[in-house]
Parts: sequence; C-alpha cells; structure tokens
Amino acid sequence: MSAAAIRTARLDLLPLRVEHAEEMAEVLSDPALHTFIGGTPDGPEALRARYERLVVGSPDPAVSWCNWVLGLREEGCLVGTVQATVVGQRAEIAWVLGARWQGRGLAKEAAQGLVEWLVERAVRVVLAHIHPGHHASAAVAAAAGLSPTGTVHGGEARWELTVRPAPHVR
Repeated sequence: MSAAAIRTARLDLLPLRVEHAEEMAEVLSDPALHTFIGGTPDGPEALRARYERLVVGSPDPAVSWCNWVLGLREEGCLVGTVQATVVGQRAEIAWVLGARWQGRGLAKEAAQGLVEWLVERAVRVVLAHIHPGHHASAAVAAAAGLSPTGTVHGGEARWELTVRPAPHVR
C-alpha cells in the first residue's frame, strides 16, 4: 500500500515528499508539540533527512509506511501531518497539527479522512497510541472512531477501531 492523495472538506492530504521539509519544519517548530512525545523540533535539514528515509519506505516489504502532509486549501499552506504504518489488515496511525492551526477541528478531519481511506483499502484494525494526558489527541482518536482499550504500552494508551466486514448478501 502506498499513500495517495485524500481530500476532505478543508484539507488535501498530500503524499509526503522531501520537498515538504522546509515548510513543515516551520509548521512543526513549536516546542509545545513535543510535550507528550518528547524531543525537540527538527530543523529543515534534519527534517529533510527524515523525510528522505520515510519516502523510501520500510525495508520490510510486508510493512507499508504511508505519510501525508496536510494542506489547508483555504490558506494555501501546510498545517500538519498524518501517517499510517500498515501491516496486512492492521494500521497504526498518528497525527500532528501545527500549534497555529489547533482548535479548529483540522486534526479530527484529517484523522477521519485517513481512517476512511484505510478502511476503503481493506484495513480492518486501526490503532493509535496516545499519552493519557493528551486530551486533545484522545478527542481526535474518538472522532476518527477509535476507542480506548485499557491497554497501556510505553506510557501510552492504546486506542483501537475494529471494522467488521459487511455480511455477504445474496
């Protein structure tokens, strides 16, 4: 599986390209974005190197790395990212929205669009791992149809959506 363009009401989810690194370094430059995940923002060069690795894809042919940048059509700029690591019918997803664009429902919209796209491609289990104190991210997961499982791994709560195939109708 590979990333393809996804369109939502306000966003274009564009397959990640190395050329996005410079603009995305600015979008993701707020240190507050790392409150729950640790680390510090990458500068343009470090982000370019990371994107170069990501666009090549997983070294394991059974694993697909699907990465998108979020283009906000109204403002003509990039505002964040979503990603999915897909193995068979399972996908683990994540998202990040630049601080300047938070609070407008954009992360929810992007995550919903991503989950719909994955389900259309026969993904049946969608997972996300969220820090228990990150209430905004939990709201994004819930809006995308995921529910907390009660499992905690590495300090993060596991959220899951299991999609049952439609029954065969004759």
